[in-house]
Amino acid sequence: MNEKELKDALAELKTDMEGKSKAEAKALVDEFKTTFDDALEEIKTSNSDANDEIKGSLTAIQDHIDKLDVKMQAKETELKEGEDLLRKTITDNFDKIKTVSKGKSVEVKTVGDMTLSASLTGDQYREFTFDVAKVPGQMVNVADLVGSLNIGVGTYTFPRESGGEGTITTQTEGSDKAQKDYDFTMVDVNTDFIAGYCNYSRKMSNNLPFLESFLPDALRRDYWIAENTVFDAVLAAGTTASSQVITSQNKVEMLVQEIATLEGSNFAPNIIVVTPADFWDIMLTEKSTGAGYGLPGFTSYDNGVLRINGIPVVKANWVDTNKYYVGDFSTVRRIITEGLSVSFSEHDEDNFRKNAVTGRVEAQVGLAIHRIDAIIYGDFTAT
Repeated sequence: MNEKELKDALAELKTDMEGKSKAEAKALVDEFKTTFDDALEEIKTSNSDANDEIKGSLTAIQDHIDKLDVKMQAKETELKEGEDLLRKTITDNFDKIKTVSKGKSVEVKTVGDMTLSASLTGDQYREFTFDVAKVPGQMVNVADLVGSLNIGVGTYTFPRESGGEGTITTQTEGSDKAQKDYDFTMVDVNTDFIAGYCNYSRKMSNNLPFLESFLPDALRRDYWIAENTVFDAVLAAGTTASSQVITSQNKVEMLVQEIATLEGSNFAPNIIVVTPADFWDIMLTEKSTGAGYGLPGFTSYDNGVLRINGIPVVKANWVDTNKYYVGDFSTVRRIITEGLSVSFSEHDEDNFRKNAVTGRVEAQVGLAIHRIDAIIYGDFTAT
């Protein structure tokens, strides 16, 4: 074999050894030595420059194998140290590790005091209640103060006496009796729907079980607030405006004067309605200088009910600020074509496709004031 062939074989050997493990590199070298054994023996005893180049290549190959051997020893040392550390960790934390199962892990850390922030992953336990802290409804409704009348159609019509001529008097013997006639007005009261609805997802209903009991109550509460607002407007527009002024009178004195006015027209007022602020302002009315706190006229406050001359004073937030009613509320009727109802449906518009539910509250009602002169609507700030 000539020198060129041997050099080419050495170059090919170097290429083949790239990326090989120590064992694989050594096997390639051993195979090379077996193939070129005679040529290598001749090179060992030769001193030519060409042979020196071949000897250098053989030395480089041996150095590469030695480096692979050093790296292997370093990895073995690192692996042993890792095994020793793992063995120590397992030994030190055996009680914790033995509780580990599928889906459950354990954190190994430096021992210390346990606190929620340091020792708990996730949320602490909670106690849940389905009782919603609700916004309160109004203390009294118009419907609580008046009677109700159910009708089968949408309009309630009643005759109201509106006047007349003549009089009834003592008859003069031999003369005609006095003649009297009466006039009437037919009054129509139309009932309308007071209604509202809410939409919510079925997922919300499933995930918040309290909705099932909360929504019906909340819808009814808000219905009564809406009805009170509508009926207050009807009362304010359909009753008699007060002629009382506050000049030189306090609120109680104004109310007493209204009672006197109604009784002077043969009405028997049975309810006084004021705002809570005016109610408690009345409670602070001073009777006279040096006489302590009290009320003019015959008054009492028993079991939470304030009475002026025996007539109960009712607190109502649907009454406008500084306004009041004094009157015979038996002359007022809540007319009902369709009573209050709350219902829920999954078949409103695209609810079926959206997995939504619609809650509805409604009633078809109206307010009939049979005698507009039986109730006085006043203002405590009138001057």
